[in-house]
Amino acid sequence: MPAEGALVNETVVVITGAGTLPPDVVRRVPHHALVIAADGALDHALAAGLTPAGLVGDMDSISVEGLEWARRHATIERHDPDKDHTDTELTLRMAADLNPARLIMIGAGGRLDHMLAAIGALGQVRLTGIPTVEAWWADQWIRVVHGPGQAMLELPPGSTLSLLAMHGPCAGVTITGVRWPLHQAELAPLVGVGVSNVALDDRVTVRVSSGVLTIVIPGESDSARAAA
Repeated sequence: MPAEGALVNETVVVITGAGTLPPDVVRRVPHHALVIAADGALDHALAAGLTPAGLVGDMDSISVEGLEWARRHATIERHDPDKDHTDTELTLRMAADLNPARLIMIGAGGRLDHMLAAIGALGQVRLTGIPTVEAWWADQWIRVVHGPGQAMLELPPGSTLSLLAMHGPCAGVTITGVRWPLHQAELAPLVGVGVSNVALDDRVTVRVSSGVLTIVIPGESDSARAAA
């Protein structure tokens, strides 16, 4: 792997979770992207046709075959099992050190605690300087905006989207181009006021002054695109 702080790729993709990666999501991975896997997610990445350049974790869930593949083809960052951080958090740290313009996390799996912890990891401070932070969990698209910041989303009119303050209170939340706009609103953690809004225009603008705002677009709206 390049030295810390070196810009190696415009896009870095982190693969995590214990589930099979949806083919439709894998097809969205840019051809030029650098892929890094968290522990056993490397097996799912390989099964999906991806070739990770890095592997991070305590190696308690990766297969023997997957680990052997990584020894030949990837840089391995191995951690002691008695650690305070999840493999996903550690993998995102490696991704952030590569200074990408766009960070995409792709994950799947049925454990609610793992899903919440993985999405929560997208709020860590070291990701603040990355212009675009997004994720796919199964077929749900997620965009994370660190305040002060904004996201412009291209959505088919009628698409559903939700705004959630998953990492603590958010202030100055504004959303336009939707049925129920907000202007300089304050969102408490995981309250319903931002849930299940509807896009009226094909471009929706979301802004947040402070805090970490999570935008969730359900699978039926998978034609969503980040415009900026």
